[in-house]
Parts: sequence; structure tokens; C-alpha cells
Amino acid sequence: MPKPNGRKLHQLLISKFNNSLSRLSYLPQTFKLIWAASHYWTLAWVVLLIIQGLLPAATVFLTRLLVDSLVEVVGAGISGQAIRIILVPAALMVGVLLLTELLTNLLQWVRTAQTELAQDYISALVHKKSTAVDLAFYESSEFYDHLDRARSDASNRSLSLLESSGSLLQNSITLMAMAAILLPYGAWLPIILVVSTLPAFYVILRLNRRHHQWWQTTTTDRRRLQYYELLITISNTAAEIRLFDLGSYFQSAYQQLRYRIRTEHLKLIRDQSLGRFGAGILALLISGIALVWMGRQVLLGLITLGDLALFYQAFNRGQGLMKSLLGNAGQIYQNSLFISNLFEFLQLKPKIIDPPQPTPIPPRLKQGIEFREVTFRYPGSERAVLENFNLTIPAGKIVAIVGDNGAGKSTLTKLLCRFYDPESGSIELDGNDFRNFSVEELRRQITMLFQSPAPYHLTAAENIKLGDLSVTPTQVEIEAAAKGSGIHDKISSLPQGYDSLMGKWFPGGNDLSGGEWQRLALARSFLRRAQIIILDEPTSAMDPWAEFDWLERFRKLANGRTAIVITHRFTLAMRADIIHVMRAGQIVESGNHDQLLAQDGLYAQSWQTQMQASSSTTIESSLT
Repeated sequence: MPKPNGRKLHQLLISKFNNSLSRLSYLPQTFKLIWAASHYWTLAWVVLLIIQGLLPAATVFLTRLLVDSLVEVVGAGISGQAIRIILVPAALMVGVLLLTELLTNLLQWVRTAQTELAQDYISALVHKKSTAVDLAFYESSEFYDHLDRARSDASNRSLSLLESSGSLLQNSITLMAMAAILLPYGAWLPIILVVSTLPAFYVILRLNRRHHQWWQTTTTDRRRLQYYELLITISNTAAEIRLFDLGSYFQSAYQQLRYRIRTEHLKLIRDQSLGRFGAGILALLISGIALVWMGRQVLLGLITLGDLALFYQAFNRGQGLMKSLLGNAGQIYQNSLFISNLFEFLQLKPKIIDPPQPTPIPPRLKQGIEFREVTFRYPGSERAVLENFNLTIPAGKIVAIVGDNGAGKSTLTKLLCRFYDPESGSIELDGNDFRNFSVEELRRQITMLFQSPAPYHLTAAENIKLGDLSVTPTQVEIEAAAKGSGIHDKISSLPQGYDSLMGKWFPGGNDLSGGEWQRLALARSFLRRAQIIILDEPTSAMDPWAEFDWLERFRKLANGRTAIVITHRFTLAMRADIIHVMRAGQIVESGNHDQLLAQDGLYAQSWQTQMQASSSTTIESSLT
């Protein structure tokens, strides 16, 4: 590989330096963040650090007085005069040591409170950003890398950065005090102190940079480890893992990846240890030279034993402080590298935003919803899911959309909820573009049952209340929603009724079947008295008998509201006012059930196929 010339090397060094400075620019943001989380505790922490920074210098200075006092009374015997000479420096030394112990424990208490508050504050920021970003972020692997780094580094790295900065402040104060003590013995001594620790500082910076680069490049691998562990331990995959004997396969995959990451990490630690060892040997040689010089001064009678004791403690502590100081600087640099992940995550901006002056939502739909020449493709994809797509959904009607997998039906629901905006064209509500409304207000007009609804491990009543947190529903309203979805009888049969805990994640929980979880989600949807109802395969987990019962309830609940039903089941679609058949991102047939059968097109063919399959299943069941 060719070596860079002088100009290129200079540019490379300048680039690295600027990059390092850009990372350190997160330092003020971190302090601002910690201050916002725990300002009073942070103020107390700074005051305690300053005091603690001065106490070691006081200890060294009092050591000199104590040694010189002891030398003065050596051989004088035990007398009141001798005791008085020793008593004052000894008492002062005891006082400083007691104060040091007190402040150490007090600082621990302050740091614990500060840590708890900062962790909660930072977690709240990450959670808020996670729910504020667009749904598109969650469909990108790069976002999960961002999220994983932000979550893993957020609290710990912020607090480590604060701790390192605090130690830097405290050690700087102590070091300046030690330098002031050494200065009378020779101006070159503080310089020697600094020079002896520079190799260690270089090693720290270089290896910290390598560690950060390794950590960044292994983010996806570490997420894959979490995925393997989740597959092995979560209940959702437990049955399939056992039936197909997949446990050993995923365990092996986990261990192989873990071995590679562990090996790389241990190599980094080895290099770091060897580098520090070499730097430490060099520092010992330099400090040895200084000690030999001081010993010479004692032998020549130029300084006292108290001076020697003071010098030894001051230089020894100063060297340790200088190492700590540069180590703190290295840790600040390293933590700044990692904390940048948090701030980069917090700087993510959603694209689905409110207009400057939102248009009020109509209190009641009069015309309905219309897709006008809508073209849409998912971020990062070149294939258009919808292209010049047109569709009218009249207000107050039940509209079913049927079609094969990949036709674009679920994409319609994401656009209707404004999880995405069209690439071109518009979606209009009573003639107004969706983008003219407040995102929050628009979504409040929509209630939706997703194809795979989330099982919330809360009480049955809490599960239903989640449908509309802006109101406080009465027990009658909660039960009405449950009755509407057909889950009331099941909840009533549980030990604590509506106060029963759902799911098996927590003690005393009650598990539900797939269809029962779906009905509970339907109750949640019904509680939200929105103008628009969107149901994505609402009966996919129900048997035919449960589906028939639910269909009868649904028409009553949807009365007067605009309902869009995405379904594969024609027994559900046939009850809609209007049916649209979708294929390859376009509407190919429209009409009610009878009209579509009369057209003898795609719908009619699919209806006959589904009815024949249903009849065969019924006959086979009766024979069995």
C-alpha cells in the first residue's frame, strides 16, 4: 500500500483532529442534559469535588509539618512541650482525614441521586424520540443500529462522561496544588511530572479510538446476538423451537458469533494492557531520576527529612494524579465518541409533520376519503406499491377491500393513518389533503384493528382503555365495547373480571387464544369513537361461528361511521356496502356483492373457489 505524501498526511491529521473536536462538541450538550436532569445535585457534586481536590494537598503539606515536628522532638522524651509541638499538626491531619472520609461518603450519596435522576431523564428522551419518529424508521435496519447504540450507551456513557469530567476537575485542582508545593524545589519538577505521563495519554487516546471503531462496526452483530437469545427464550417461538428441534441450531449460531466478538474484544484489551505497561515503565524511570536527585539534596543537607517526605508524597501523588488526569481526558474522549450515538439519535427528525397552520378536522365526514393519482413506494425501494392510484371511500359506508397478498391493501391502511405520505398525488378527507391536518388530530379520527394486534399484559379494563387515553371511560362504556367485540363473557368468567391480568408475563396472568386477543383489540378499537374505522383482517384468528357472531355486532357498531375493512374472507366482504377488488396496486373491480358476482370477474371466481373450499371442509368435518 503506498504511503501518503507529506501534504496528504497533513490533511489526514487535520481531518482526524477536526473529527475528534466534533466528537468533543457533545461535551457541553451532555453537561446541559445532566444539569436539566439534576441541577441541584449537580451543583452539590461540583462543590464537593472542589473541596476534595484541595484536601490531598492539605494532607501532603501537613505531612511535612508532622515529620519536621517529630524530628524536632526526637530524643526529647515524653513531655508536655514535645506533645504540644506534635499535637497541632497531628490534630490538623486527623481533621483532614475525617473530613476526607465524610466527603467521600457524602459524594457517594450525591452521585447516586444524580445517577438515578439522569438515567430516568435520558431514558425518557430516548422513549420520546422512539415514539415520535416515523414508522419508516422502524422498517430500516440502520434505525435499529441507531436505537441500539443510543439505548446501550445513553445513560451509562452520559454518567461516565460526567464522572470523568468530575474526576478531571478534582484531579486538576489537586495537581495544581501539588505543582505549587513542588515549585520551590525546582521549576523543572512539574515539567518532569507532565512529561512522564504523556506516553500513557497517547496510548489511551489511540486505543480508545480503536475500541470505538470496533464497537460501531459490531453493532449489527450484537443485535443479532440479542435476536438469537430472544428466539431461544421468548414464549412466541417456544413451541416451534421444540417441535422442529431448533434450539441447538440457534444456540450454536449464538456461540459462534459470541466467540468471534469475544476474541476481537479480548485482543483490544490485550493491546491496551501492553501499551499501558510500556508507558508505565517509562514513567517509573523518569520518576526514579527525580527521586535520586532529591536524595542527593538530602545528603548534601540542602533539604530536611520533612522536605523529602513532602517531595516524595507530592511527586508520587502528582504523578498518579497526572496519570489519572490524562486518563480522565482519555475517558472523556472515549465517552464523547460513544455519547455522540445518543445525540445523533435524538437529532433524528420525522418527515410526517404538521403544516404551519393546520386545517381543522371536519366534525363529521360528509363526502368521505379519496385517493387521487397516488404513487407510493417504501423508502429504499425502487418498486412502486401504488402508482397513479385512485379510490373513493364514501362517508358513512362500509367499504371492503379484497385482493391477493402483495396487492397493496395493507399499504392503504398505512397511508390512511398517515404513517407515510404519498410520493405524488394526494389523499383527501372531505376535499382537504391529509397533509393539511394536524397529524395527532387526524389520527384521533381513526380507530384501527391491526392484522396482528399487540397483546398488552395489563388488566382487561386497561387493555380496553388504551383505545382512547384522552377520556376516562366508565365501567359501563368499557363493558359496552367488550360486548360489542364479543369478549365480555370471557372477561366476566375470569377470577377478577375486568381487573384480571391478561397474558402470562406476570404472576396471576390469564392467557387468551389468538381469537380472544383479537376480540380484546376490537373492544379497544370500538371504545375509540372515531369517525373512521379501519380493520385489517379483523377475523383472521376467529373460527366461522365466532366470525358470524362478530359480523352481526359489527354492522351495528359501524352504523353512521366510515369503515374500511381489509380482508381475505368473502363472508365478511359480502356484508360491505361497497367492495373493491385490488390487484398489483390497482382497483380492478368495484361494486356490491351481487353486482360483482353478476360481472363474473375476478371477485366472482374467487368467491366460488372460496365457497367450494368451505363446503369441502364442512363435509369432511361432518364425516369425521
